[in-house]
Amino acid sequence: MLKKCMYRNRRLDDTTSHRDVHNSSIITMMELSYENEDKTLLRQFVERGYRTAPLLHINGQPVPPSLAAQARPNQTLLSYLRSTLGLTGTKLGCGEGGCGACTVVLSAYCPRRNTLLHQSVNACLFPVLACDGKMITTVEGVGSWKKLDVHHSSASAREKDDNLHPIQRAMVDMHGSQCGFCTPGIIMAMYGLFATEDGEGPSRVSHLEEHLDGNLCRCTGYRPIWDAARSLCVDEGMGVVRGPCGVPCRECPEREVCEMECNVREREGVGSMDVVHSCTQRKVVEFRKVVDEKHGSDWWKQPMDMFPKELLPTTENTEIREQLSKPLVVVDSSIHNGGTWLQPHTLEELLDLFRDYAPAEKGGIKMVVGNTEVGIETKFKHAVYNRLVHPKESIHSLYEVLETESHFHVGACSSLSALQQFCHRVLHTNLATDVQNDTALHKKRTAKPIHDMLRWFASTQIRNVACLGGNLATASPISDMNPLLASMNAQIVLASRPVSDGGIERRKIAVKDFFTGYRTVDKKDIEVIERVDIPMVSEFEYVAPFKQARRREDDISIVTSGMRMRLSPSEHSWVIADVAIAFGGMAPKTVLANKTMAAMLGKAFEESTFAEARAVLQHEFRMPDDVPGGQAEYRLTLACSFLYKFYLHCAAELKKDVEASASKDNFPAVPAIPSDEESAIGGFVSAPKPSIRGAQSFPAPKVATGLEATHLAASNAESAKVLASPKEPSKLDSVGQPATHASGPLHCTGEAAYTDDIPAPENLLHGSLILASKCHAPLASIDITPALSIPGVFGAYTHQDIEKLGGDNRMGPILLDDVAFLPVGEKVEFVGQVLGIVVGASQEIAEKGARAVVVEYGEEEAGNAIVSIEDAIKAGSFWTDFRHEMKRGGDVYHILSQTEVDGKPLVVVEGSIRSGGQEHFYLEPNSTLAIPSESGTNLTIYASTQAPTKTQDFCARVTNTPAARVVVRMKRMGGGFGGKETRSVFSSVAAAVAAKCSNRPVRLTLNRDTDMSITGGRHAFVTYYRAGAVVNDDGTVKLHALDVKLYNNGGCKFDLTGPVMDRALFHVDNCYNWPNFHSVGTPCKTSQPPHTAFRGFGGPQGMVITEHIMDHFAIKCNVSGDKLRRDVSIDVYPLNHRFGANLNLHVPLLSQNMYTLQDCTPFGMRFGDNFTGKWNVPSMYDQLYNTLDVPGRRAAIAAFNAKNKWTKRGIALIPTKFGIAFTAKYMNQGGALVHLYTDGTVLVSHGGTEMGQGLHTKVCQVAAQAFGIPLDDVYVNDSSTDKVANTIPSAASMSTDLNGMATLDACRKILERIQPIRDQLPPNAKLSEVAKKAFYERVDLSAHGFYALDNDRCGYDWNKDRPEDFPVDLPENSWKGHPFNYFTQGVALAEVEIDVLTGDHKTLSADVIVDVGSSINPAIDIGQIEGAFIQGMGWSTIEEVVYADDDHTWIRPRARVFTTGPGTYKIPCFNDVPERFNVSLLENADNPFAVHSSKAVGEPPFFLGCSVFFAIKDAVTAARGENSGYFEFRMPATSERIRMACGDVISSECIATEFSTFQPKGSF
Repeated sequence: MLKKCMYRNRRLDDTTSHRDVHNSSIITMMELSYENEDKTLLRQFVERGYRTAPLLHINGQPVPPSLAAQARPNQTLLSYLRSTLGLTGTKLGCGEGGCGACTVVLSAYCPRRNTLLHQSVNACLFPVLACDGKMITTVEGVGSWKKLDVHHSSASAREKDDNLHPIQRAMVDMHGSQCGFCTPGIIMAMYGLFATEDGEGPSRVSHLEEHLDGNLCRCTGYRPIWDAARSLCVDEGMGVVRGPCGVPCRECPEREVCEMECNVREREGVGSMDVVHSCTQRKVVEFRKVVDEKHGSDWWKQPMDMFPKELLPTTENTEIREQLSKPLVVVDSSIHNGGTWLQPHTLEELLDLFRDYAPAEKGGIKMVVGNTEVGIETKFKHAVYNRLVHPKESIHSLYEVLETESHFHVGACSSLSALQQFCHRVLHTNLATDVQNDTALHKKRTAKPIHDMLRWFASTQIRNVACLGGNLATASPISDMNPLLASMNAQIVLASRPVSDGGIERRKIAVKDFFTGYRTVDKKDIEVIERVDIPMVSEFEYVAPFKQARRREDDISIVTSGMRMRLSPSEHSWVIADVAIAFGGMAPKTVLANKTMAAMLGKAFEESTFAEARAVLQHEFRMPDDVPGGQAEYRLTLACSFLYKFYLHCAAELKKDVEASASKDNFPAVPAIPSDEESAIGGFVSAPKPSIRGAQSFPAPKVATGLEATHLAASNAESAKVLASPKEPSKLDSVGQPATHASGPLHCTGEAAYTDDIPAPENLLHGSLILASKCHAPLASIDITPALSIPGVFGAYTHQDIEKLGGDNRMGPILLDDVAFLPVGEKVEFVGQVLGIVVGASQEIAEKGARAVVVEYGEEEAGNAIVSIEDAIKAGSFWTDFRHEMKRGGDVYHILSQTEVDGKPLVVVEGSIRSGGQEHFYLEPNSTLAIPSESGTNLTIYASTQAPTKTQDFCARVTNTPAARVVVRMKRMGGGFGGKETRSVFSSVAAAVAAKCSNRPVRLTLNRDTDMSITGGRHAFVTYYRAGAVVNDDGTVKLHALDVKLYNNGGCKFDLTGPVMDRALFHVDNCYNWPNFHSVGTPCKTSQPPHTAFRGFGGPQGMVITEHIMDHFAIKCNVSGDKLRRDVSIDVYPLNHRFGANLNLHVPLLSQNMYTLQDCTPFGMRFGDNFTGKWNVPSMYDQLYNTLDVPGRRAAIAAFNAKNKWTKRGIALIPTKFGIAFTAKYMNQGGALVHLYTDGTVLVSHGGTEMGQGLHTKVCQVAAQAFGIPLDDVYVNDSSTDKVANTIPSAASMSTDLNGMATLDACRKILERIQPIRDQLPPNAKLSEVAKKAFYERVDLSAHGFYALDNDRCGYDWNKDRPEDFPVDLPENSWKGHPFNYFTQGVALAEVEIDVLTGDHKTLSADVIVDVGSSINPAIDIGQIEGAFIQGMGWSTIEEVVYADDDHTWIRPRARVFTTGPGTYKIPCFNDVPERFNVSLLENADNPFAVHSSKAVGEPPFFLGCSVFFAIKDAVTAARGENSGYFEFRMPATSERIRMACGDVISSECIATEFSTFQPKGSF
């Protein structure tokens, strides 16, 4: 099907350059069109009864025909909602259905069930034209924060407080949003689950636990979202919180011994009002009262009430009914070349379309149902399908799921959810007569494996629209369902109609024979998969599904399998009469293990048979080291482990059947399963999903005085007296209160605007970056001509255009070693380096133009590109000027060469530890809107950035615009985590260049895969260590010396790599005192993208080293790791080892491995008093150790492990201290601008940015407290460089410390000015009255505030030598500075369970206590702790960044990052949260070094999530056995690393090398 470009008003000939285009009059999209040859067929389709316009309904209302006509065949629903209808509450997070930010609810009448169906779908994949005749509900249609009462029509009508839906209200009240970008999608996912079809009311908790699996949140840690969801469920005892005894809580006579976490925590606080306790159960009860009061009992009926009556079959609107009865054809003639959409209503029509158009010579045709695979192909593989056909649900044979006596018949287009629900109904059908019992049992055994596998198939949103036929036709080699169907002897029914007036021809083919190669199948072009026939299992026939992925929920499998076996009794044993074993992930297609099956057939059903079969399986499926997908040994191990699990499953089921049989005495004996192996039966695939609950406690709210008492001095004594006078607690107190996030209601209604949501300015252009496709070679040329020939492309800009602007192409936060656009002739440093930008009339056109640019490269440089740290070490590729070293005490090399210290044995351990990188995965990709004005001499930049001033600086430099003419504005970010501190700037610069050159607004929003490919992430570290500890006479172990060499992978540009390494060096001691210490940090330069700041900024990478060493010592010294961390002994040491002075005095001291008061860090900071404040880690460690009975927990775990061979548990108690301050002294400053208005409200602008951390909320609380006004009377609009200039990035957890103090400084200035006015008014005068009088008295009601951290409490000079006159009583290295103002501290205890046979793990519990000072907002602080914990848990467990390096040669080109989206990179999801997640804020922890005695909280808890990693390591140690000794367990603890470290016979057989030296591959 040929198409040609048509310009209605003008044509660009080949001689027109893009420079000429800029000066020509504007070409709009409406002026451009394509001539789609299918337009000539329209008449034929109309004559055959087709209509040509869709009927779309959004939020209960019909879409006007003029707008409906703009829906294109290849357009997603998300694109249509945002670009055509302006409904921006639905977000673009990934574009592949993997994050859920785009979730909407699709409602339709189902004639087969005579009911309305409401299902959540991914709008980023679902075609807009597939919504024809249905209703779409977006978050805007659910509820609104502010809305006129619908019962009043006049504009002056009384305004309601809000129009929130109960789901939205629950999310707000329970602090379920932070950055808010994911929140609308989560709201809609819940909305779809609560919109039940049975008319019995809201869902039960178990239903939500099963199906809330398609959304990701990077901020909250999920626990508050779970609480919000639970609060609306109709569930057992939901109205009253009951304990295990069934008695309502607080009424139980055994309350004093009840061990429910909520009761234990409340009981601890009985008699004291100093602690606030909360838990899931209590919040649920309290919120139910709110729902009943505000919303009544029928709130869940909203989707039914809103559904348009004209779409029901009973409608009296005959015109609509007539239109919907016709098939649909839409031919796109727009500039987007969207092809043709066909929606037939009968099977004959569908088959005729395939006959007429499916052959390639006729243009081809592609069937789409949910578009879950085709959408991926078109977006990421850039596939072009000229014709798309979407069968109407009226084709019953395609959509029905039926059962007969012998089969399940599944329509090829029926959704996977429909199949899952069908199986669920079969499984829950009550058994009747004995005859029916047998039939029902066979049905259940047929349905159960299908149901169980579908539970974990993608997500609810995908399952709701994806179909089984599409899954089969796609022929993915790692499909979950295809191996299961193959093993069950399922057959595919293919239909065709070769002759237009002939009948339908059908042929059958077994699923096992359907797949002919990699993504190829035995299907003719004119054939359509009509249905799948699945035979019922028979007596003594068993089927089991198996799956292992990187993450349990919403993840493609590493290996998946379906296994079926039929057993027959013989005289002496059970015999394998039939067997089918199918795998996905073991070959380029779904395959049967034919050799293994042959080895089993006819053999006795016993363990030895399976052991022999395992040997055959290993030979049959052993893969080469460079197999695509990697993980060769692990995949083989999984296949063998699944086989063994299947044996145990069949043995257990057979035993049940024999025992239930009336003829059980006539059967041979069933192989016995040892009791310690029973835990291997099943696995997570068939297990119920966990219930997530938690408890929180924090000190009772108070208004504490902190640094402001001494730092913000009043200008006169009278003002000082007023400002410093103690105030009684007031209901207007804001500081210390658990206020909800200031933007929470807007998050939950979709009314919070992000950069990409800003309405399009007139003449807006969309941008797409031109990226390098390889590296390690010079850029030879860039030809933009092909891009400019594409209709709708306005221009393309490269380095040459920056030169013409007179701009400075250099960039970089520390070193100017980066460029905006790479000049021709220079070396391409990394795959994805930015070469330029293409701008066009739409995002799709700009992307098409960028792909059309022809880029040529010169010859590759000699040798391979340096990708890993090991590569850099071999090549000596370092930033040597930033290699830093820290020494304390004696010569560690000499010390560690000894065997004794003062006659006591010195135990020395040596090894290495690797920690991987981490992708930020902020839900909102980098986005910029650059608007030129005044003929391009001014620029306004709306950017999603943590660093407005840095963005301003480089946009000004590169475009040659004075900084005063560049304004950067930032309202809110959808997450940042450090990733938008420096690595957001280049995208803003690219947009600014395009805007300046074109003199038109330019929007540049990166696709998720582009963002992840080029922005870098957390630095991977490789560390080599030697450490020594003294074993005392009493058996205690005292840390003595540490020598550690750290290397981090900085990528190809310096960015912040040096400072990240410095912070790692500052934290490598964690909480432990090493008297003799030596560390060296070397930043490595590689061909990866520039790596950058990430929550923790190197601190976690440093702390994990010491915790690994502590575990090493525990094994080497045969002591408990818990005891080692807190060992207390009497030792004789020089005083300088404790105080840091060279006193050469030896005295007996009470020595601990954990720091105590007056101890000093290796960098010279002393603990306690005026140095760092309270040192609380030891007491918090002891508190958790004792109150949670760690010794008892360890004993119980040991007992569990002894009874379970294939399931092991582990526990870890891990402390942290995190230094608070920028290590670069100049950055420790903040500014604010405060306006007091005459109505008594306050507007605050400050230098920080809001990314979900609640900074604006806390700043508002500080200002409200200062003025004594309600919190709602204070507002922060946005962060803007024309309000507060020369700002510091929001980073280092310092934003509240700096900007809160600056805001308070400004508030106090205003308060001083108005105090004389206040004195003239009555004592109870309102602030509005004071302000108004002050205004008339010509008093300035605006003030600029500023705060800078004291010189002696920040900054560190690594190269400064010790001054000759430095006092001997001060700590060693303290002459170099005082890098941190104070430490935020915490301790976490985590307990996990691992599946030894698969490597799967789950976190059973996590208890966290953190010292955050006197919290300004305990709810926000707890949210930060939970979010940081889960993010740290993700980094250390499932989040694995993979590059094309020596370990992954199957990825090309070399140095390309492979993990570029949710499909390949897995962050924790709802199911990964600790099943019991308890968080406490430490009491009596005032901090005199920050505003209102608070502490920073954003980054410090991150490392506590690594307690899960160390608990997994503890479980793996148990699996390896008592004599396994030390092993390097690399981070992250993926399922592969867990499985392959367990050391059982199966994994050992599958490892080609020596097990003791084997390490799974990784990118470090």
